[in-house]
Amino acid sequence: MNLIDGALGMHERALAVRSQRMEVLSRNIANADTPAFKAQDIDFRQVLKETESGGLQTTHANHIAQGEDASATGLKYRVPFNVAFDGNTVELSVEQAKFGQSAADYQTTLSILESRIGGIRKALRGD
Repeated sequence: MNLIDGALGMHERALAVRSQRMEVLSRNIANADTPAFKAQDIDFRQVLKETESGGLQTTHANHIAQGEDASATGLKYRVPFNVAFDGNTVELSVEQAKFGQSAADYQTTLSILESRIGGIRKALRGD
């Protein structure tokens, strides 16, 4: 499996994070009219940086391991340009634009993975 992991690189993890981001953005869009709903987003760069560095590791059995908090998943609340009177921070036009960009990024990452897998197939067939 290390051979496949090496060939796919960070793109496998990037695809998973981009998928999670699209879910968060679609949840924001779905709750655009929900009172007091707070818009969220995933900090893609932070998540990949933590993945590359391996995050915090314990050095002793009695140390407490890093938990699943908002910073570990990259999930953050978005600061809106305008807050609605009901406390909702979702700005539909901003969310739709970010979702469109995220969908394009997802497709790009998927294309990169497909080309890498195609290269592995050619190597295995001896082409």
